Amino acid sequence: MTVIAILLVLVFGYSLVSERLERTVLTAPIVFTAAGILTPLLFPHLFEWRGDIEVLLQIAEIGLVLLLFTDASRTDLGVLNNIRALPTRLLSTGMLLTIVLGALAALVIFRHLSIWEAGILAAILAPTDAGLGQVIVNSPRVPMKIRQALNVEAGLNDGLSVPFLLFFIALGRTGATGTQTGLAWFMLEQLGFGTLIGVGLGLVGGWSIGAATRRKSIAPAFEQLGLVTVPLMCAVASEAVHASMFIAAFVAGLAVQGGFKEAGKHSVEFAEGWGQLLNLSIFFLFGLMATRAWSQFTMAHVLYAVLSLTIVRMLPVALALMGSGLNRATVLFMGWFGPRGLASIVLGLVYLEKETRQPGESTIRLAVMVTVLMSIFAHGLSALPGMSLYATTLAKSNLMQREHTLAGNDRPS
Repeated sequence: MTVIAILLVLVFGYSLVSERLERTVLTAPIVFTAAGILTPLLFPHLFEWRGDIEVLLQIAEIGLVLLLFTDASRTDLGVLNNIRALPTRLLSTGMLLTIVLGALAALVIFRHLSIWEAGILAAILAPTDAGLGQVIVNSPRVPMKIRQALNVEAGLNDGLSVPFLLFFIALGRTGATGTQTGLAWFMLEQLGFGTLIGVGLGLVGGWSIGAATRRKSIAPAFEQLGLVTVPLMCAVASEAVHASMFIAAFVAGLAVQGGFKEAGKHSVEFAEGWGQLLNLSIFFLFGLMATRAWSQFTMAHVLYAVLSLTIVRMLPVALALMGSGLNRATVLFMGWFGPRGLASIVLGLVYLEKETRQPGESTIRLAVMVTVLMSIFAHGLSALPGMSLYATTLAKSNLMQREHTLAGNDRPS
């Protein structure tokens, strides 16, 4: 109960000064992660607390299920229709290259990892978290198409990472046992059943809420509550048939729009309230776990984290954006602001829950923790100054272009 009490007091205290803190580099993930790190130092008996994995996994699973559903339900699929659109480039070429390069970096740094374990690590760290740099996606100083691209990328790449993670886990199990038995069935359970559950519950839930809204038989306050139960029902149904609750929730978020066009608006309202409480709880408990694992971190973990946040992210983004007409400053800006956060924490816990008992499990766990920990602070602290520098560079570039154009027009013909 001590941990819960500390968390509740922290949430209450943060809410009282949240407006002021949002104008500083101290983002909510930084504050709650730092609080989680400091808590065992102030209360040493918490180092002996053993409920962290189970509690964190349960909270994190619910948080990611709701996050995936929310992101999918408010996604305008029209922005992905054009194959040359920025979000499409980031989610296709950019994401695939990120996983490949992340796996190659893992194989070079952690020589003892198998190719499947390297793939697991890369898939866990592939999704980005716009919440760590929320000031950027909300700021008018950043061009709309850049903000939209980063936001859509972060909203969809967590759901798209899940199939890759499950695939590598399945292959890792096969490699460990030396047999192909059960591989196809595992993938069918996780991906196939998860998709069917998501489509079924998403369509039925969306149509039911939409019909009730048109008949005015549902109170406005219960539209949001009814909508939130859809991903939770996906989680329960998925557990019953051993499907992936994350695939189901993500697909349901896309399908629910078919019958309830206002799903995205209500999802956003929920995410800004109760969803935020779940997310901050995860960051606090993550900080708590990081303190206990601190002595196990090595320079190899730190090196991989640095590569993951720089080259592994920025090079694929640069390649994906080739021919897009964006200047170098914009490509660099989009490459850097691909923070790792909530999705990577949860996917890492999902991997641990699978109990694959692979030799590299400890390495994967620690590498994910160091990478996310560095990202929370590096991206959070650099969001405001980075945005200011980018806006200034962009303004100078536009000014030079205008001067060059005017100079060309003044030349005699």
